Amino acid sequence: MLVTLRDVPADAEITSHQLLLRGGYIRRIAAGVYAYMPMMWRVLNKITSIVQTRMDGSGALQTLLPQLHPAELWERSGRWKGYTAGEGIMFNLTDRQNRNFGLGPTHEEVITTIISELLHSYKQLPVNLYQIQTKFRDEIRPRFGLMRSREFIMKDAYSFHSQEIDLKDTYERMNKTYKEIFADCGINTVAVYADSGAIGGGASQEFMVTADSGEDLILTSSDGLYAANQEKAESRPPKANPLDKAEVIELETPDQITIESLCSTQEIHPSQIVKVILMLALNEDETTQPLLIAIRGDQEVNETKLMNMATKESGKTILDIVQITPDKLKSQGLEQWPFGAIGPDLKDKLLHNAKSWEKSFLRLVDNSAADLDYFVCGANKKDTHRKFVTWDLLDVSPIKVDIRKAKAGDHCIHDPKQYLKECRGIEVGHIFQLGQKYSKALNATFTNEEGKQEPFWMGCYGIGISRLAQAAIEQNNDKEGICWPISIAPFEVIIVIANMQDINQQTLGEKIYRELKSLGIDVLIDDRNERAGVKFKDADLIGIPWRLVVGREASSQQVELMERSTKKCKILGADIAIKKLIKEICQSKTYLRTESL
Repeated sequence: MLVTLRDVPADAEITSHQLLLRGGYIRRIAAGVYAYMPMMWRVLNKITSIVQTRMDGSGALQTLLPQLHPAELWERSGRWKGYTAGEGIMFNLTDRQNRNFGLGPTHEEVITTIISELLHSYKQLPVNLYQIQTKFRDEIRPRFGLMRSREFIMKDAYSFHSQEIDLKDTYERMNKTYKEIFADCGINTVAVYADSGAIGGGASQEFMVTADSGEDLILTSSDGLYAANQEKAESRPPKANPLDKAEVIELETPDQITIESLCSTQEIHPSQIVKVILMLALNEDETTQPLLIAIRGDQEVNETKLMNMATKESGKTILDIVQITPDKLKSQGLEQWPFGAIGPDLKDKLLHNAKSWEKSFLRLVDNSAADLDYFVCGANKKDTHRKFVTWDLLDVSPIKVDIRKAKAGDHCIHDPKQYLKECRGIEVGHIFQLGQKYSKALNATFTNEEGKQEPFWMGCYGIGISRLAQAAIEQNNDKEGICWPISIAPFEVIIVIANMQDINQQTLGEKIYRELKSLGIDVLIDDRNERAGVKFKDADLIGIPWRLVVGREASSQQVELMERSTKKCKILGADIAIKKLIKEICQSKTYLRTESL
């Protein structure tokens, strides 16, 4: 069954999505929901087989967990509201007994509950269980086909340990296993330090397929020794232009409420300014914490780092962070503040009459601002700034943190001589050291060597099976279509019979097809009553690695053999072509296996 499209679908924005639709691999059912057509299912099964082989080889055991999760499990871990309230990503429903359930986007709660009921002693550990199944996420804006869909296939694994050191050993084993999996699939990935996000826990690492269409910005060091997602990346900011030592003075700054206007009018550099950003942390316990954030004027706040630091310092689970606006002040019954001229020492007393906010600021200062000896900042009154201010002169003690956004050109932490470069990537895998976050929340314990109850140490390891398939196309395509890596291609060879009305061509094509099948080659035959040009275009579009054309020379047992990725063609005798195919395909598979070792 091969139904292809000539025109690019209007809703397909990136190359891989366009090619999957045009090649008949997927069909859209609703926004973010796709049917996997027969050839796509073959690709997914090949990726799945590679994943199973490597995971089984690592000592992990395959299982299958339910997709429907009782709300009480997620309430016990403290994640139900975060995943379902507001812009939460969990589909949730109420059954006929009025019980709440969610469709699983991830399975930490379920697997932890099961393990806590089955394993009770350190002697039963470690255990690593994995599953491959459909997951669901209520994406606000599903897009890019299988890259950000609402229903997708994923491999996720969860490991349980009696000691942190054993968790770290398994984490490194999974790191190695993932690199083998991606090499076996014939794709190039970059392993980067990453933020743990809503999953939580400690160390985590993402595996990225580099592609211009990637949603994630990756920062790598010029010596190749460091790579991180921008959400996690650390760096040294450019040196600030120093201000000379002088007595504090006030500057009249009418209509100078932006860094740009302040600098151009006052003839100062952005790196000499401490800018203040006012935000609200919306907590899971329904409290609202005002944040006063200070950062150097030439730097930007990394919202992920900010969320993590605010969570750490407040001790509360934060659902969202939003900006404080004049309208929000009005809704709290507060007087208007001098936006555009606020300094790091804005007084807590301005919050005392707030209707529902906490009555004091959580004050955070980025290292870039904290390290300034003298600086310019707002004077907390309209149209006024101060110059030559020092931290000692301000009657505040903000918490010093790293909340700035690292960017290309910054110098590296590990070696100041190195600098960061940027590229874009598609996340296809993520591994986490969860620590004891979920086992503590769910009271999942075992008896340790001392006979005491202790929470399990846990790890989590995910691969997006369907996303990986599309990401492979982003990395392997040309203007004619897909160029599948041979290990995950739906077929290894396509035989194109140029003219089905020619008995010689038909006979030879079918003979070669039967022989290749008998030799274990994954082969597709195009015996449609279509023009040869249509068949050639379709073969290029669907991207089978090898094309064998049975055409006018069939009467003399001659065929054309073409490699899809290089487009190199040879006219060969049919028997020689078959031998060459066997050799090339075996060499390709051996190369991939060797590369992953």
